[in-house]
Amino acid sequence: MGEITKDMTAASLAAFSTNRKQLAVQRAAVKNGIQEAAENVQAHVENVPVFSIDLTTGKVANQKQSGRCWMFAALNTFRHKLLNNFQLKEFELSQSYTFFWDKYEKSNYFYENILATAKDEVTSRKVAFLLQVPQQDGGQWDMIVSIFQKYGVVPQYVMPESASSSNSKVLNSQLNKKLRKDAITLRQLVAEGKDDATIQAAKEAMLQEVYNFLSISLGTPPETFDFEYRDEAGDYHINRELTPHTFYEKFVGVDLDNYVSIINAPTADKPFNKSYTVEMLGNVVGGKEVKYLNVDMTTFKQLAIAQLEQGETVWFGCDVGQSSTRDTGVMATDVFDYNDLFDIDFTMTKAQRLDFGESLMTHAMVLTGVDLVDGQSTKWKVENSWGEEVGTKGFFVASDAWMDEYTYQIVVRKDFLTEEQLAAFNEQPTVLAPWDPMGALA
Repeated sequence: MGEITKDMTAASLAAFSTNRKQLAVQRAAVKNGIQEAAENVQAHVENVPVFSIDLTTGKVANQKQSGRCWMFAALNTFRHKLLNNFQLKEFELSQSYTFFWDKYEKSNYFYENILATAKDEVTSRKVAFLLQVPQQDGGQWDMIVSIFQKYGVVPQYVMPESASSSNSKVLNSQLNKKLRKDAITLRQLVAEGKDDATIQAAKEAMLQEVYNFLSISLGTPPETFDFEYRDEAGDYHINRELTPHTFYEKFVGVDLDNYVSIINAPTADKPFNKSYTVEMLGNVVGGKEVKYLNVDMTTFKQLAIAQLEQGETVWFGCDVGQSSTRDTGVMATDVFDYNDLFDIDFTMTKAQRLDFGESLMTHAMVLTGVDLVDGQSTKWKVENSWGEEVGTKGFFVASDAWMDEYTYQIVVRKDFLTEEQLAAFNEQPTVLAPWDPMGALA
């Protein structure tokens, strides 16, 4: 083994201590912090929040201390339509309502995967993967579509935020504890050779406990409600005895089957213009399959621009923690220059970051604008869900280079795809391993 010797350490100290540039940089980083010392002011100058296409969206929402960004982003795209179609000044759909049903469905999805792998060793990679995080707040576009299609949506005031929806840490830890314990029971039933009816009855009893747990923590989802509002002209409207489905049909009215997920994953194992899915990725048993079309980045951005040009915002997934400032809301590849600060080359390609665990999709937001120069994108307007205290009243700016490097998924209407692209999407997808980076949950 090549151990570190005292001579090596002494040589490293001597080399560092005689380098005046490094000593100066050391003083700046120790005093101010690594990010602060590395921050590049010019990146802020080049990414001012002004865009040639800038859609009206209303105020930014706030997911608070929860991982519901994918829900917020999807519901925000609906909210944009509601604000415009019904002349509403401000409005939000209930994120707590979709949160409840997602947790309920994810629990059942976990149970089914535990049963499907019940004869595998508990140390097998698949079982270990399932038990590591039985369920979490995050998700994918097709997963939220499954919730919308099965349960509809409601206005936020009908099922408002709770302490546990706004701060989900304890809810998740306790629910995951229950799911792991239930996994023990289900695996034992299979090992004992119990029949399907016995196992199903045990699972249904577990799901009743999950429902009780969620109702106590989040409140009970409404079955019917009245929707009343005043539009911007001051006119009063009321719709009585709506269900979550009839509300969706009347006030949202989006045909979710007309939308597809597009990804950019330039790794050798995922050729472009092919469709992909991920094993054991989902939330609703019998719901919509998580499915993507992988395309090159030029095509990826062209599809996003086409939808923005038609006045429709775009759900997208990215690695938000890379090269971004939370306070000012600038996402740019040069906003921090760590290479110069440390005199170390940190550069990797997008494919290398995916293959070697340096990056994956961590957050979902909404593209609400883009700046075009001679038809080419230069920067993008991003609606986040972290409240109005960050960025420009909650909106961020992404440079075009940042989009190239750290954006992985968009959702667009099928009619923006060519016949060849749509045919590729409709093909039987290649199934990726559960731990593939394209299975990451925003």
